[in-house]
Amino acid sequence: MFGFKSEDSLKEPTVTAWSVNSSPSLSPTDEKRLPTPSSDSINLEGQTKTQPPYHVFPRSRKLQMVCIVSLAAIFSPLSSNIYFPALGEISRELDISMSLATLTVTVYMIVQGIAPSFWGSFSDVLGRRSIFIGTFIVYMISNIALGVSKNYAQLMAFRAIQAAGSAATISIGAGVIGDITTSAERGSLIGIFGGVRMLGQGVGPVFGGLLSQYLGFRSIFWFLTILSGLSLFSILFFLPETLRTVAGNGTVPLHGLYKPFIYHFTGQKDADPNSVPSGEKKKITFKTVIAPLGFLGEKDVFITLFFGAIVYTVWSMVTSSTSDLFESTYGLNSLEVGLTFLGNGFGCISGSYTTGYLMDYNHKRTEREYCMEHNLPLETRITSKTHSDFPIEYARMRNTWWITALFIVCTAVYGVSLRTHLAVPIILQYIIAYCATAIFTINSALVIDLYPGASASATAVNNLMRCLIGAAGVAASQPIIDAITAQFTFLLLACITLCMVPLLSIEMRWGAGWRLERTERLKRKEQVV
Repeated sequence: MFGFKSEDSLKEPTVTAWSVNSSPSLSPTDEKRLPTPSSDSINLEGQTKTQPPYHVFPRSRKLQMVCIVSLAAIFSPLSSNIYFPALGEISRELDISMSLATLTVTVYMIVQGIAPSFWGSFSDVLGRRSIFIGTFIVYMISNIALGVSKNYAQLMAFRAIQAAGSAATISIGAGVIGDITTSAERGSLIGIFGGVRMLGQGVGPVFGGLLSQYLGFRSIFWFLTILSGLSLFSILFFLPETLRTVAGNGTVPLHGLYKPFIYHFTGQKDADPNSVPSGEKKKITFKTVIAPLGFLGEKDVFITLFFGAIVYTVWSMVTSSTSDLFESTYGLNSLEVGLTFLGNGFGCISGSYTTGYLMDYNHKRTEREYCMEHNLPLETRITSKTHSDFPIEYARMRNTWWITALFIVCTAVYGVSLRTHLAVPIILQYIIAYCATAIFTINSALVIDLYPGASASATAVNNLMRCLIGAAGVAASQPIIDAITAQFTFLLLACITLCMVPLLSIEMRWGAGWRLERTERLKRKEQVV
């Protein structure tokens, strides 16, 4: 869909064929600086055919859309983390053990992992807006039901439905970003997406502790109902359809549910009546729903997701055990426990935001190295689509090593820190959350790069593996802490993460080769069809 150049450089003519007579004479030095001709794009000065941009929206408009989908995606982590400070009250009011109360977190995580696999597949076929709207309606209904719940069984059932409604927002939001961005600009926007939605990690427990302390734990769900209603309004009013088989690069005229309310007042500025969608629209079949699970059969994808799932599990065990450990160790109430989650939350925000920009820098840095190695002009924009041998795995994972090392060290000493001043484990929670979220952000961008045409489905599978393994870890955390103490529990988790580090070396060394094999296999399959 695009050649060497990104949308920022498409103002320059991009040429598609050689013309011997039309180009001026070149010196040997100049000739060496010319890019090697390929079937995708060849530069000439005589014949000029400007390719359409990957997407017509300017950076400011893309940023606005990222903010809208990020605020929608905030409800997945918010619904989980606003709940943590209330676990003690839930245990007392419903007369159940802390382990049973924690199981409501586990069931949320299980459904949170499974549901996006279906919603993501549907959004890659039907469009982003319709699935966004549908899942938000499910989410709001579940919150109302939770607000009037009377017993543990009702709490468990409606928490599962709540997860089914909220979990899809992350994969669909990632799908929107994949629709409107190239890999060169995607890193920073994925970082913003993660940073904004992770506000739920930061402020959620504070609101949860405050509401639970003074209004009871059920007030949490009425609070979420009101907030989600405001987010749904922003989607209905401002967010256009972005799925490229429906909206193309933003120039296809939108109608019906694909059209945001604001276009009825302002019109669709970039609409072109002659524009057609990118690619053929697919139909929903059973294969459509289960197809994303096939991503797990790809070696590079599985390794990337499995390592991220282990990190996510360790981090989830740290956060889910915080309420009980801090209440018993430091004698805190629900509100005070909620305030201690600020370190964890702001670690998530800063980890996602800074890593996004770091990925953009690393992508440009790897581009320059690639251009120098292949004798291309340094300003040439390189992606894994225009140059299949571009090492996108290396570009994304250049900083994973020091982030992982810091994560392991802080996890190892976290349990011991509970015997010291309260500030020490809070600071360690900040660093653990920073590193964990940085790894999630890198993985999210890489998975979208590996499957750019099915970004929502790929993100859903990422979420599936993380949440299912994470749910098992959360369910086991309290029994393990009771059996071997917190000090040895988190040391054990650090050792498990350390044992997973060789997976990074495997992905960096063989990941590109596996990706190229998959690309060739898919090309042959398309030719047969």
